[in-house]
Amino acid sequence: MNSQVEAAVSGAIGRQLPDLADADPVVRRSEHADFQANAALALARRARTRPAELAGTLADALRTAEATPVAEVTVSGPGFLNLVVSDSAIWGQIAARLASTRLGVAASEQGRRTVVDYSGPNIAKDMHVGHLRTTIIGDCLARVLTFLGADVIRQNHLGDWGTQFGMLIQYLEEHPDAPWHHDQLTDGASTVSALDGLYRAARKAFDADPTFADRARARVVALQGGDGATVARWREIVAESEFAFREIYDRLGVLLQPEDSAGESFYNPWLPEVVEELTAAGIAVESDGALVALSNEITGPDGNPVTLMVRKTDGGYGYDTTDLATIRYRIRDLKADRILYVVDARQALHFTLIFEAARRAGWLTDDVDVTHVAFGTVLGPDGRPFKTRSGDTVKLMDLLDAAVDAASATVLDRSHDRSDEELATIAAQAGIGAVKYADLSTSRIKDYAFDVERMVSFNGNTGVYLQYAHTRICSILRKAADANAEIDPTIPPHSAERVLALQLDAFGDAVAEVGRDLEPHRLGGYLFDLAKAFTDFYESCPVLSAEPPVRNNRLALCQLTARTLGQGLDLLGIAAPERM
Repeated sequence: MNSQVEAAVSGAIGRQLPDLADADPVVRRSEHADFQANAALALARRARTRPAELAGTLADALRTAEATPVAEVTVSGPGFLNLVVSDSAIWGQIAARLASTRLGVAASEQGRRTVVDYSGPNIAKDMHVGHLRTTIIGDCLARVLTFLGADVIRQNHLGDWGTQFGMLIQYLEEHPDAPWHHDQLTDGASTVSALDGLYRAARKAFDADPTFADRARARVVALQGGDGATVARWREIVAESEFAFREIYDRLGVLLQPEDSAGESFYNPWLPEVVEELTAAGIAVESDGALVALSNEITGPDGNPVTLMVRKTDGGYGYDTTDLATIRYRIRDLKADRILYVVDARQALHFTLIFEAARRAGWLTDDVDVTHVAFGTVLGPDGRPFKTRSGDTVKLMDLLDAAVDAASATVLDRSHDRSDEELATIAAQAGIGAVKYADLSTSRIKDYAFDVERMVSFNGNTGVYLQYAHTRICSILRKAADANAEIDPTIPPHSAERVLALQLDAFGDAVAEVGRDLEPHRLGGYLFDLAKAFTDFYESCPVLSAEPPVRNNRLALCQLTARTLGQGLDLLGIAAPERM
């Protein structure tokens, strides 16, 4: 509807001011009418007239236009156009969206190859609270962009390389009876927790026993040199870690698959080549025996250029070099048009330097859009950094357990006739959905508090509230035998029906905005407003007890709301249950 009103206002501008036909009609939703157009204020100076006079001219043009959705137009204030669309246009748009498999949402990202880098846990370490936001936000963006038509390539940049693996592998060789494979562990223990404990023991031995330290260093050389037995054990560690990560991904319902993993080790073969290119281009220069890239744009507190470490003094490479090889691969080999790095805001300087070096090297051109999708920190309920009582980082699986337990308690507080199995499913959907929505309903750049009691509430702006709204509508539709009856466009809509219809019509704009600005909370906010609009509609407009054809139109609104809520929740990665 918004696009139709924009077209009508643009047509009026074109007829009255042909030289300004391409101007923005500045159409917005309004509290005073269905829409408001502010074009007259923006164009009056160029049209050499007063805003109110130009608004009056445009209003007359809209009133006399043919085949327009605008039924009423009035001028208010200094030159605002208040627009009311026709009843038939309202119902026509509802019917059109119901008939569309995409709910009328345009594929605005069609054909755009987009790499989304997210999650990125470290091999042999537990996923913790720090991995929550990158995984949830990145997965949402991958879903939205895919829905909008983009060719999305998901990338899980695993931390799977480094000297620590030589230390761990050597310790495993010397302690063959230590259990760490998932089929050796009991009581639901995690293989990455076992490996992390063994690494800590290896670290302790490394620091205390010089002979073990020598053996561990030799093992690093063997790993980097491609020794068969060492590489085989390393691959075993990676596979077991990915098995543990898969459990969390499955529980969270994220899209990442094993084939999406491209860890640091993947880029090792290209590191010397990257260094050669940067050196030949004069970007990498020698500094105290190392090779560094000096920024042309950013200086440190000492006034000197900030640097990237391209090659260490011992000839080794760090994550700076790996990230340079990564962006080069994504542009050169994956042919990306857009690259999104969904990574903690604290890495902003690092990515600024990576992008600068990639531009100077000629890899990153104006044809490629690269963005660091930064996000804030997860805090505890007290607003402080989220830690365990002992001061350790909170494991991600423990957070999810707490959310599901809280959701289970909330569900049990309500009357129900569900089996224990159904209740467990509902609690899992509600708990995981609550965690995701708490994140995705918050501006990603802001910190937010992880408060499970608030998250799982059936009231307020929560994921559970949206899921429950979906189940209520599904219940209505189950009871209606004539839910697919034809809409009658001649019936004047109730004011609550009108508000709901216009809110439904804004779904495509909300999704497109997420795809453009990479702010998932815009979709979360839209869905909350939609659920509230439906509640107001349901309280004001009886559905099942209404007589046809009013009943038919109201059932159509219920159908479209259920589909829109369900699609929107799916784009957030949240289940849309039909019963709770």
